[in-house]
Amino acid sequence: MTGRPSLLVLLAAAAMLALAATAGAQGVAERFRTWLAEDLWPDARARGVSADTFNAAFAGVAPNLDLPDLVLPGQSAAPGGVQHQAEFRAPAAYFRHIDGVVSGGRSRARSHAGALAAIERRYGVPGAILVAIWGRESAFGTARIPHDAFEVLGTKAFLATRKAMFREEVLAALEMVERGAVRPGAMKSSWAGALGQPQFLPSSFLKYAVDGDGDGRRDIWGSSVDTLASIANYLAAHGWVAGRDWGFEVVVPETVSCALEGPDRGRPIAAWAEMGIRRVGGKAFPAHERAGEGYLMMPAGRHGPAFLVTPNFYVLKDYNESDLYALFVGHAADRIAYGDIRFAAGWDRLAAMTRGDIAAMQTRLVAMGYDVGGVDGLPGFKTRRSIGDWQARNGLAPTCFPDRRLAEALR
Repeated sequence: MTGRPSLLVLLAAAAMLALAATAGAQGVAERFRTWLAEDLWPDARARGVSADTFNAAFAGVAPNLDLPDLVLPGQSAAPGGVQHQAEFRAPAAYFRHIDGVVSGGRSRARSHAGALAAIERRYGVPGAILVAIWGRESAFGTARIPHDAFEVLGTKAFLATRKAMFREEVLAALEMVERGAVRPGAMKSSWAGALGQPQFLPSSFLKYAVDGDGDGRRDIWGSSVDTLASIANYLAAHGWVAGRDWGFEVVVPETVSCALEGPDRGRPIAAWAEMGIRRVGGKAFPAHERAGEGYLMMPAGRHGPAFLVTPNFYVLKDYNESDLYALFVGHAADRIAYGDIRFAAGWDRLAAMTRGDIAAMQTRLVAMGYDVGGVDGLPGFKTRRSIGDWQARNGLAPTCFPDRRLAEALR
């Protein structure tokens, strides 16, 4: 005897686990069908969705248990949705594929020059910004968008950590079908339920999608002009200021604290300049920008480039709630419009940390009275400036960014 289970025992155990998993999945599917009929359908009907539309949308649809951020029956969500073991990548990694967006964006800017000029006249958003978003979201419409939207949205409305949000989105998707915007089978989405080339959620489609090419349809799946015009309408509706830039890379002297970062600590760009902040390369800030409000943005603290951004930067964040996304789009747009401009400052190489490591730091800072913007394992501007303030109070040179030594000090 070896003391180890026999192959037959292992096979039997594996078979039992498979049967249990199958039975569990079947149980979830049955609950899903009951939820559709008894919970979702009354709300859909109240919004004017017909039974034919509802049945067509969910014909053959079962919950996709491979989607992320689900809470299965009997399970509980992690506090705040923190993925404690997921690796947090330093900001430099986010820009690894920007060259493809820039090169593809330049060719699209040329081929769509007439449409982009007309869209900018109507909405006030520069064409390079629109092309950069288009490239970032769907590789200019070439990215594979494989999922059935009703499978994704239905699953997430039933099981996701943010059920209420996805319930609104699946109801909006049903309204799209009811209004004839798209057939259910043609409604393809990402794993998060975002639709078409601009990656709109259904509620955004209903509010912001427009017919840019004049064919009577709002086709964000097949029409590049509809896609670009819809992105422009979205940004304009969220407050894009025509004539202002998105931001500028700057040099921040050591006399200016990195803890001054954030959209709630704005001041005229001329005032930042008086504090010693200057554009990289010695360029002056444009005269028409100097009186406008600007905000310090340091996505890697003292470990990477720094920026003065305008309100338009935060409009880009309305499209995707990420500092790095907005910076990617703005920087790619500059390179599409003005040539091969690169960040002047480099990104320091930092040891990888998990989101759990950062969440633990955030928890400790909250206990000391800091507002970190939520314990989510991601170092947003409130976390970054809280780190900088704690460092300064404890006699350390403020870096405003998490690292392993800081994690140890905050235990």
